[in-house]
Amino acid sequence: MEKAEAEPSASADSARPWQSYTTVYTNAKAGMDGVDKEKVQRTVYEMSKGSKYFENEERKEAFIRQKIDNMRARCAKLSASDISHYQMVADKRILELEATRDLSRIWLHVDMDAFYAAVETLDNPSLRGRPMAVGGMSMISTANYEARKFGVRAAMPGFIARKLCPELIFVPTDFKKYTYYSDLTRKVFQKYDPNFMAASLDEAYLDITEVCNERDLTSGEIAEELRTSVHEVTGLTCSAGVAPNRLLAKVCSDINKPNGQFVLPSNRMAVMTFISSLPIRKIGGIGKVTEHILSGVFGINTCEEMLQKGGFLCALFSRSSADFFLSVGLGLGKTDTPQVRFRKSISNERTFSATDDTALLYQKLAELSEMLSIDMQKEGLSGRTLTLKLKTASFEVRSRAVTMQKYICSREDILNHALKLLNAELPLSLRLIGLRISHFNEDKDGHLSDPTQKTLANFIISGDASGKNVCEHSLLGSDTSDSHFMVDPENDLSIDNHETCHYVSEDLLDSNLLSDLDHCNFNLSNNSGKIDNNNELPLNGSVAKVNAPNVVGCAPKSHQIKVSHLVEADSFSFSEQCESNRPDRARRTNNDLDDGVPSSNQKEQFLWVNDYKCSLCGIELPPNFVEERQEHFDFHLAEKLQKEESDNSRNLMLNQRFSQRDHTASQRRHKRHKSSKKEGSKSSQKESKHLPIDMFFVKSNQNF
Repeated sequence: MEKAEAEPSASADSARPWQSYTTVYTNAKAGMDGVDKEKVQRTVYEMSKGSKYFENEERKEAFIRQKIDNMRARCAKLSASDISHYQMVADKRILELEATRDLSRIWLHVDMDAFYAAVETLDNPSLRGRPMAVGGMSMISTANYEARKFGVRAAMPGFIARKLCPELIFVPTDFKKYTYYSDLTRKVFQKYDPNFMAASLDEAYLDITEVCNERDLTSGEIAEELRTSVHEVTGLTCSAGVAPNRLLAKVCSDINKPNGQFVLPSNRMAVMTFISSLPIRKIGGIGKVTEHILSGVFGINTCEEMLQKGGFLCALFSRSSADFFLSVGLGLGKTDTPQVRFRKSISNERTFSATDDTALLYQKLAELSEMLSIDMQKEGLSGRTLTLKLKTASFEVRSRAVTMQKYICSREDILNHALKLLNAELPLSLRLIGLRISHFNEDKDGHLSDPTQKTLANFIISGDASGKNVCEHSLLGSDTSDSHFMVDPENDLSIDNHETCHYVSEDLLDSNLLSDLDHCNFNLSNNSGKIDNNNELPLNGSVAKVNAPNVVGCAPKSHQIKVSHLVEADSFSFSEQCESNRPDRARRTNNDLDDGVPSSNQKEQFLWVNDYKCSLCGIELPPNFVEERQEHFDFHLAEKLQKEESDNSRNLMLNQRFSQRDHTASQRRHKRHKSSKKEGSKSSQKESKHLPIDMFFVKSNQNF
């Protein structure tokens, strides 16, 4: 029986292929209730067949069908115990969500009627009563209600709209005009809710709870008054919806369009009755794909059916998705006034007829760069990450991004980087270009920030007011055991009681060698008492190089050889990459290069992970950004050299202070020795057990 019923259905599909061809051009838009849906589907199918758009829609439709089949298979594998378990989970979540219901607020959603088209009609009264659309043959931004009767709607290609309505009039877009009228409407909204939420140029959410209480008016009266005020100020009409939350208010504003309103009472029974028979496509956030999945897998077509199939939704969807579907079934939505959030990005994009004309693409990119720069300068923002969005003639969407070291906001900087991203993709036929900039120079407090600016912590040091770090440990006198070492955790600086030091990494020495080194002195001072400038301190701190002639000590010969190997050991790191570029260093010989040391270009390439992202700071710079990559490499090189210079200066200062302390300690010991002869043996023994307090501090001739 089922097979017999399936055969006519299959033959009907083959005879009417447009019925299986789903598009976004449904009759769900306001003013399209009486449209012949099958006629629109057939026209869209016939006008699209064989085009790149059609092929892309077919690919997306095949993906949706595969997803539906996979979810059906997963659903079929659920055992009775699984279904029972997930139903219990759904029932529990429904009770928890129900407990969050808030009926104390009154939300109003205002939606201007065919806003762009209405503004154009207001500007040109001859268009009144005639089917008209704002846009062109490639794409329509909006259509008036006369055109919607033919199935013409926003986001529809103009050539398809003209096929549906041969008398359709096209008017080009004028966003300056629309922005002007949008500002007028917002001044009206502000009188009713100073903190209203602007969802777009033509719609907004208002919390009118306080206004209703203060003026002792019903929500319907406030909505009527607001709509009248908007018409008086702008000459345009709008529709309104009133409900206990924003989700339902948006649905209500679409019920009596155009120039009407609908009020949903703030009680649970009214809400549940309203939501029970509401088609799921009417809910914001449920589009074509989600509608097909819910209908194709679970047979869900109304909001009430979401509660009935709650167990399956919890089984096959994530926690957040299942909660959203269950909330829709309960008629729940957000009621709180959203907190002010800092903008994360600014973007714009433009759609046009597919073209591979490089000059035209450059022109479009220049226009977008100028628009983006103007928007950023209005808000006083600069950004570091620029993203280029491309949609090819075959409707493939690509995005390419670059993160700069410096903030940019000017048209020239944006266009310069955008051109490099675009040139890397050409030749290519495009139908859309978009630009987005993010990573703004504004922190949580709204203050400007600089990625290269050091924080105050960088300048908080101990022991020296010059900004150079010094050893923080106390230096004890000769009464301390010879085997006692103190280690600076930052520099691995070991200092024994004889004021000598040795730069090594303890994890590279065996225990016997470390034991022998504990009882000997390695002096880093040369004849002038200064550390030689050729000593190197790698960034990773693993091994420090010391000139062999400056290392003098009492270690056994075998250990001296071992230390020599350690000192000369060379690990490949970014520190070594930078070393080869230092102007004050001798150039490597050809033999050194033959030994496997990478060239300068190879070292520069080693910095980039996947030839795209900096391995040190994470900045993104594609390979075609040659100059920027070299500049970025030089930046890290300068940082490394500055650190080396700072470390060498610190070592020099430490060495000088050690020498000064030696001299001071020697003088004090001499004075104590003379004093002990005069005071007698008993007093001398007592004195020898104590150290002067100034022995525990490093003297400095600089003031904080």
